[in-house]
Amino acid sequence: MEWSPQTLQFLSECFLNTLSPLPEPRRRAESALSDAADKPNYGLAVLRLVAEPSVDDQIRQAAAVTFKNHLKSRWSPPPPSHGDAQILTPIPDPEKEQIKTLVVSLMVNSSPRIQSQLSEALAVIGKHDFPKAWPTLLPELVASVDKLSLANDYVSVNGVLATLNSLFKKFRFQYKTNDLLLDLKYCLDNFAKPLLDLFQRTASLIDHAVASGAANAATLRPYIESQRLCCRIFYSLNFQELPEFFEDHMSEWMVEFKKYLTVTYPALEDSSGDGLALVDALRSAVCENISLYMEKEEELFQGYLSGFVEAVWGLLLVASASSSREQLTVTAIKFLTTVSTSVHHTLFARDDILQQICQSIVLPNVMLRDEDEELFEMNYVEFIRRDMEGSDLDTRRRIACELLKGIALHYKEKVTEKVSLQINSCLGLLNENPAANWKQKDCAIYLVTSLANRKAGGTSFSTDLVNVESFFGSVIVPEMQSQDVNAFPMLKAGALKFFTMFRNQISKPIALALLPDVVRFLNAEANVVHSYAASCIEKLLLVKDEGARPRYTSSDISPFLLVLMTNVFSALQKPESEENQYVMKCIMRVLGVAEISREVALPCINGLTTVLNRVCENPKNPVFNHYLFESVAVLIRRASEKDPSLISAFEASLFPCLQFILARDINEFFPYAFQLLAQLVELTLVPDNYVEIFKILLLPDSWKKSANVPALVRLLQAFLRKSPLDMIQKERLESVLGIFSRLVSSPSTDDQGFYVLNTVIENVAYDVIFPFVQQIWVILFNRLSSSKTVKFVKNLIIFMSLFLVKYGSQTLVDTINAVQPDIFRTILEQFWVPNLKLITGSLELKLTSVASTKLICQSPDNLDSKTWGKLLDSIVTLLSRPEEDRVDDEPDIPDFGETTGYNATFVHLYNVGKKEDDPLKEIKDPKQFLVGSLANLCGASPGMYPPVIGQFLEQSNQAALLQLCNTYNVSLV
Repeated sequence: MEWSPQTLQFLSECFLNTLSPLPEPRRRAESALSDAADKPNYGLAVLRLVAEPSVDDQIRQAAAVTFKNHLKSRWSPPPPSHGDAQILTPIPDPEKEQIKTLVVSLMVNSSPRIQSQLSEALAVIGKHDFPKAWPTLLPELVASVDKLSLANDYVSVNGVLATLNSLFKKFRFQYKTNDLLLDLKYCLDNFAKPLLDLFQRTASLIDHAVASGAANAATLRPYIESQRLCCRIFYSLNFQELPEFFEDHMSEWMVEFKKYLTVTYPALEDSSGDGLALVDALRSAVCENISLYMEKEEELFQGYLSGFVEAVWGLLLVASASSSREQLTVTAIKFLTTVSTSVHHTLFARDDILQQICQSIVLPNVMLRDEDEELFEMNYVEFIRRDMEGSDLDTRRRIACELLKGIALHYKEKVTEKVSLQINSCLGLLNENPAANWKQKDCAIYLVTSLANRKAGGTSFSTDLVNVESFFGSVIVPEMQSQDVNAFPMLKAGALKFFTMFRNQISKPIALALLPDVVRFLNAEANVVHSYAASCIEKLLLVKDEGARPRYTSSDISPFLLVLMTNVFSALQKPESEENQYVMKCIMRVLGVAEISREVALPCINGLTTVLNRVCENPKNPVFNHYLFESVAVLIRRASEKDPSLISAFEASLFPCLQFILARDINEFFPYAFQLLAQLVELTLVPDNYVEIFKILLLPDSWKKSANVPALVRLLQAFLRKSPLDMIQKERLESVLGIFSRLVSSPSTDDQGFYVLNTVIENVAYDVIFPFVQQIWVILFNRLSSSKTVKFVKNLIIFMSLFLVKYGSQTLVDTINAVQPDIFRTILEQFWVPNLKLITGSLELKLTSVASTKLICQSPDNLDSKTWGKLLDSIVTLLSRPEEDRVDDEPDIPDFGETTGYNATFVHLYNVGKKEDDPLKEIKDPKQFLVGSLANLCGASPGMYPPVIGQFLEQSNQAALLQLCNTYNVSLV
């Protein structure tokens, strides 16, 4: 796309039409731009349009956004992934160089809105090219900053600083490598001194404006923002390690840092708008910088420490009282927490200091505020994410408690005493006026739960602040027994959270007495309350006593099971909880524990099908959807075990929905649907409607998406096991073997191919499979020669073993040698013998050891004495040594090429179970089978085999074989 007046007019009209409120011209313009994006110099042309002063600002801004997005997708596009509909054309190198030549000066000289877009675009280029492929960038940006700051153009200065900040962020997030450190050195050499010069120059401008009385909001705003950006760049450049330049000039930085924590700027902070937030953002950045030095350079920083602790302390006493200053409060408390866990913890040792921390910092920040109540009511998912799931480390409530935990590392008794007094004080205020002072009770509960210690490696919590049972009985139980489930909902949530956290300490009789109350709370209107009630029930059912014995069983929940199931499904009908993952997880857990009668099963399958039909319209919450399918699977499994007549009812409810998933191509649900269908096929007699699905299953297109493969294999196995007679039709068997061939050819799916093949061998008679046997061996041996992995070889040994036990050792030898004369010996010596010891899994171990035993004992003539002895040696290793002693823990490197970029992944449904058939049910003990078979062989040819055993078995294996013979009272002659 060459730059010309016609190009200018075309692009201008397109960008103008993309802003149209009318859909048709907007779609036409977007389509025209999409087509143009594939042409060389498109990005350059759009950038020139942005630079054209004669074009309307609105059009130029739209073009700047498009330019940024064009670079994001095409500067260094990822390789096309499997199934991608569109392959993006990368920007040609000559065009890239021209863009890099123009973009910096254009960004510097643009209006603020366009400047911000070009700054982001420049950061996109920098992510891939800076510094090695763009050595002129940093010098150009440094020169621009210097020139602009001397001209007092701080709006443009901040645009350049924002770009530098984006470029340098990689030093925070990437692992330390030699390449990263070389890039960091380059940036430090070119920008450490200019950064300090700019920081000090801007500080002087701020000080001069304040001293001269000219410090109005408009003057201070760009200066303060510039200092904030300098602080963020300071953080990035110091993150990996303390650079020499910053160590030499630490005092200059620290003097200014402390000033911004202690000085106020009323002209800006008291102005309307975000003036206070802007200054607080600078203070937060300073707090992060001094926290970084405290963590990484404690010894060098200690000379400044007490002054900063005092400054942060004073700042907190003011900021904690304001709900609008949360970010500053959090970063300031984090700094004090870092100090409290260091060797300088004595700064917090005095009783009066601890008392002030509790009263003036912790309590004001833990006490509920209006915004907490608003979050509770308006966004329950975010509230739970912060409150129950522990993602609230950046909230003032949690970080205030983290400060206490930090101090308690060295002063546990003092902290426990102060906080216990604070808890009692809160409860005392509550008793004075329960209705008015309910937040005091919430504060007491929050302090106990947030300061509780999780026991290592478990789900139990402990606390020294209160006696758990006493606190539970006096504070929590009254809340649980409140008859109005909607009164004081935040207290109800806190009580349920306490019950859930300390569930291991609450005795079973007390917990069972309260369970009906928890079930009542499922009817609460507040989403958090019925979510916490569901979570409480679900977690209680997971509690284990000694010996991993479940504390709560089906008999414990039977008395109120129908009410429980009615209430959980009612909760899913409440506004905003239609896809409540906590409620669905509760349903899954209850169905996994409860006694599932017909009276429970039928309403449950109807309820789950209703939900499934709804989410099929627009799948949104993958966690909810997973628990939904798990719930269906566990209901089918457990109910059909008790009452097989329910299967037809499950089919009647589920089948239309599963057909809808397949017909509407709902990709997210394909793996689930196939697994459920496999479960149903295994339980039924395969009526006609399943046969139609089997036909779909055999189509090559069904297997194109790798995420579907494991579930499809499971379904195919179910059909083969259930109705092998239907598979006898030659064309169908050819299709099945075609699927096997496709899967086994790729290292990422070869195990799935073997599952298909093994199932065919297990369920189809030899006369049916015979015409295809040679083709099967050719496919396997071609793959063996082209891509030999440990996983493939192990699967090949398992398959050959299955073939042998099904059709006989001579048939195995003859069909393999039919591919190429005497190739069986090569396969045996190079693959079977050395890799047999790597087999894992009880059924697999039994199968391969028995097959190998049959090979040496029933067809010894096929083996020379050395191969016979080495195979026996491998069998003894397999049977006598523990898995960890014979299997190297070095898995194959996965084949990323087959799966990179494909978003959907296979998710296994635990409750569908795993169907495993033992092809050797008649053999109970493979060790006994080995020594018995050897004894029979030796008895038929006395004196022939003991010398071979002595020559080719390792000494340890000879001893192990002798031990096995003694164990089973046999001798080898």
